Amino acid sequence: MLKQLSAQDAQFLYTQTANNLTHIMGVYIYDPSTAPGGFVRFKDIIRHVESRVHTSPLFQRRLHRLPFDMDHPYWVEDEHFDVEAHMSHARLPEPGDWRQFCIAVARYFSKPMDMNRPLWDIYIIEGLDRIPGIPKGSFAMLHRVHHAAVDGASGAHAFIAMSDIDATGTPAIAEPPPVEDLGDPPSSTETLSRAWSASLQSPVKFVNALMKMSPAIISSARKAMAEGGMTAGVPETRFNVPVGPHKMFDGTSVALSDVALVRKKVPGATVNDVVLTTVGGALRKYLAKHKELPKESLVAIAPINLRGKDKGAGKASTPGNQVSAMSVPVRTDIADPLARLAAVRDYTVEAKEAKAGVSARIMTDLSQHIPGATMAAVARLVTSERFAVRGTNLFISNVPGAQVPLYLAGAQLVTQHGMAPLANNMGLFVATPSYNGRIAFSLISERAVMPDIAFFRACIEESFADLMAAVPKAEKPKAATAKPIPAAKPKPKPKAVPKPAAKGRVKPVAKANATGKTRKK
Repeated sequence: MLKQLSAQDAQFLYTQTANNLTHIMGVYIYDPSTAPGGFVRFKDIIRHVESRVHTSPLFQRRLHRLPFDMDHPYWVEDEHFDVEAHMSHARLPEPGDWRQFCIAVARYFSKPMDMNRPLWDIYIIEGLDRIPGIPKGSFAMLHRVHHAAVDGASGAHAFIAMSDIDATGTPAIAEPPPVEDLGDPPSSTETLSRAWSASLQSPVKFVNALMKMSPAIISSARKAMAEGGMTAGVPETRFNVPVGPHKMFDGTSVALSDVALVRKKVPGATVNDVVLTTVGGALRKYLAKHKELPKESLVAIAPINLRGKDKGAGKASTPGNQVSAMSVPVRTDIADPLARLAAVRDYTVEAKEAKAGVSARIMTDLSQHIPGATMAAVARLVTSERFAVRGTNLFISNVPGAQVPLYLAGAQLVTQHGMAPLANNMGLFVATPSYNGRIAFSLISERAVMPDIAFFRACIEESFADLMAAVPKAEKPKAATAKPIPAAKPKPKPKAVPKPAAKGRVKPVAKANATGKTRKK
């Protein structure tokens, strides 16, 4: 059965340029000492990957793109699929330290993918012996997948499905999803017929969707106009420039147990709040060092995973994109780390997807009914160097991962990072995947934007250390009142009510005279 890309998936194809490649990449470092024999060869990795390509549809399907993008592309089976064509390996040049590794990672990420084959590849890097904290003999796996095929959640699921839960090869996911039968590529006649039908139906569907969403659209538009438009509250920084082709990478990680200690210092704070606050503090340090810190807070875009929340949302095992987003001030205008965390918490509590994500959800839903050719042209226009809107300063993505050890061909995964595309007017991306008790801060930028990315990594580490060292302020005792509260006056005793006389006998009523003696009438 033919399967067409959704509008949200297709937009990552339409917006790709030579400078802005729209694939994502996982960076995984393995210790082969846990494997049988204590080592893993490249052919062992190929054999393992080949045994797991059935765990996700993305591995063996390629794009069938239409001329002039008259309609969204289709997924078709790759009749020439060969797993080895998607895998390569190399060794770090000397000195083989962390800096050399980061350079190699950034260079591979900056290369375009082969768009004529299934949209994934794997690059194995050896020679990591001089990286502190990494076991001797370790190797790295760089796993690229195009963003048109997966989002963060489905990409993480595909990786876990390719992994084991022990060194003996027990799959992490026992039951893979059913195999898709995509059929043959559509013929020219069928393609034109489908594109023509979609073009005719799109205006009607678009208007219907527009009418249903008009209250939310009007409310969102009024809010945007009241606040001064899309760029209101978003200061102009070094990150809001056209992005070049030469990407940069660096990263660090912290223990999730330490993140839990930090969030307990501010009641109601979440792990994501701590992540946003840490990045905000690091940006404050970095920009202050360069004398570029604006008075207003920098604003980040944070994705919202829609899988399993909305009615009809797909599972993580379903490839593709099902995300919305919200904008969050990371409070670079607040010096005190816990005050910054409290401010971020206050914002995110009120601005979860029900409010801040409404605009992104509206655009996602409406885009499903825009003809492919129109959407392709508009997408290229609004993301171009000339017309890209300054709607944010950076992107921060927090994707929870497995909290148990994972293995590949017997080698244990010891650390991981994630990389994602930049865009014009958004020259910084911070990915924060978590794994086995730690959360990574993966930093992606461009050489002209952040040439000293290692310094920004140090700022991340200092910012989190500030949160760890910060002591919550004790609540001030209530001040004593100036005047003592007078004691309550005793209530007067109620007068005794005489008992009624017994029936059949009238008892005279006694009255008191001036002397206090009683007399009878």
